[in-house]
Amino acid sequence: MLKIYDYNGKKNICGDKVHEARCKLRLTQSDLAARLQIEGIIIERDSVSRIEIGTRFVADYELMALSKILGVTVDWLLSE
Repeated sequence: MLKIYDYNGKKNICGDKVHEARCKLRLTQSDLAARLQIEGIIIERDSVSRIEIGTRFVADYELMALSKILGVTVDWLLSE
């Protein structure tokens, strides 16, 4: 079984940045989920919410798609 580790109590460090970038683009969580689905990542609105609050792990391929859709770099998404 895969063990998902926490970092400072969260399962990702990009959630705050995903939220910030999404809001700057005036996208809803549903909009972002739909755009991720177009990129081939099957995800629902509630998963976007869980990414943003840090309770969902984000895979590397999801990070790449998020950076593309949100118009930011992966480095920016991972910066604190």
